[in-house]
Amino acid sequence: MDRSLKITAYTVTTAAGRGVADHLKALEGDASALRPCDFDSIDLQTWIGRVDGVEDAAIDGVLRDYDCRNNRLAMLGIQQDGFVQEVDRAKRAYGADRVGLFMGTSTSGIGQTEVAYASRDPRTGALPKDYNYRTTHNMYSGAGFCRRLLGLSGPAQAISTACSSSAKVFGTAYRYMRAGLCDAAVVAGVDSLCEMTLMGFNSLQLVSSEPCRPFDRDRDGINIGEAAGFALLEWPSDDADVCLLGYGESSDAYHMSRPHPEGAGAVLSMEKALSSAGLRPTDIDYVNLHGTATPANDLAEDRALMTIFDGQVACSSTKGVTGHTLGAAGIVEAIFSCIAVTHDLLPGTHNMLHVDPAIQSRILLEPQLRPVRRVLSNSFGFGGSNASLVIGQPL
Repeated sequence: MDRSLKITAYTVTTAAGRGVADHLKALEGDASALRPCDFDSIDLQTWIGRVDGVEDAAIDGVLRDYDCRNNRLAMLGIQQDGFVQEVDRAKRAYGADRVGLFMGTSTSGIGQTEVAYASRDPRTGALPKDYNYRTTHNMYSGAGFCRRLLGLSGPAQAISTACSSSAKVFGTAYRYMRAGLCDAAVVAGVDSLCEMTLMGFNSLQLVSSEPCRPFDRDRDGINIGEAAGFALLEWPSDDADVCLLGYGESSDAYHMSRPHPEGAGAVLSMEKALSSAGLRPTDIDYVNLHGTATPANDLAEDRALMTIFDGQVACSSTKGVTGHTLGAAGIVEAIFSCIAVTHDLLPGTHNMLHVDPAIQSRILLEPQLRPVRRVLSNSFGFGGSNASLVIGQPL
């Protein structure tokens, strides 16, 4: 990157709470926000990261056509940490047409379509008359909803690259700003629980019946969570506390649902992120791992990490706190990286009991307080769609 981007404001909502303060407390502690699956009528022995209150947060008024679980979660999330007020300030500074919005999601409002199909007319098979695919299920639904909610008229885009979706929005926003198409950008990620993801990942034999344990010797799969995260990016000023210093993306296309065993695509995305930031591996104080808790993914990420860092950097996975929030995971963990830098905190790996002896990286079991200047955050999606972000103090 020719210039870093200031992360002016950010907020995150997950099963661990709403806003930065709740998540700082969660990362400092040892409790997980996961709970036995109680989502709708799904009979599945697993644990989930469910956000309380979504069912009661109906969207009404002029935006009522957007009412679905995913957009309700987005609305709850965007209201935390004074984020709307920061966007209003940016609109006054640059103009609503000069603030972009880039959102990552993997399933958008597909849950609304599940509800609609369950409510079909038993005689004709017709879907309910109030079902609106464009404003709920459509991949652009969340971006369109938040754009209208915030009163923005700049460039907008939805990105869906599985679990790297809301990490990739950072690079997309940078490219739009670098090209002069906008002066600031809201980057976001929202994904909500639905039957397709829970049952779909279960059919792939990737879902654990216990709280997930990334990098543990007995790990056996993921827990799915839901989340909404938002950040405001601007060109840096003298008062910047934390910045996007670099980003890297790759697509290895090794297998649709399984990573390259040596983490080839992950290596490439991390190398690109470091090069983009103008940094060496020794400049990184902490790596927030993708760390899903599946046997193959964690081992492949460890191999990639050893290739870059040779076991010299502290690292952990935070998915034991929130579950794997899929298309929202990238921005959730980018915000966790911001928290790490601003509070000098190295998060631990929740739920881990014993590090897998095959893992060679320096995995943190417990949180540690120590100076953190720069963090590398990894997000790796199905099909080898990889993204790595470097977040830290201004260079």
